Amino acid sequence: MDDLLLPESDDMQAAAARELRTCNALTERYGLELSEEQIQNIMRRRREALKNTGRVEFGSGIAHKLIQSFCDSPYLMQDDYEQIVSELQEIFYFLKNESEDRISDDDLIEWMTKGFNGKAHGSLTYLTDIVLKELSGESETEEEENLYDPDFEEL
Repeated sequence: MDDLLLPESDDMQAAAARELRTCNALTERYGLELSEEQIQNIMRRRREALKNTGRVEFGSGIAHKLIQSFCDSPYLMQDDYEQIVSELQEIFYFLKNESEDRISDDDLIEWMTKGFNGKAHGSLTYLTDIVLKELSGESETEEEENLYDPDFEEL
């Protein structure tokens, strides 16, 4: 019965794997590359994230867009590359649910990337909090903003 929630053909899986493989051409200049095993792991984690969030997705998924947006981050290293991409997928689907799909995929990815490279300083936990606050319209206090602003200098 659970398999009915995730209708994914072999063609869709092959297309997703192909898209992730092609990302290596872009990411290699940043010292990042996914092996075949890592690609399969990311795809498996995608299916789990979709199941856990009750979402259905047709097509090759969001991982390739996340990779393209995040690959130049100073907080992304080869050692944790697969793990972070997998977690970014999970965060993305969670935030899509929280926003009730009111925000486009590209806009959400842009918010996530800016938050990850900015206030979150590479923290996935803090990234989720930042984007949730943005989605809810809450703003941080000036003190909270300064705490995570890399350009802030205390007197």
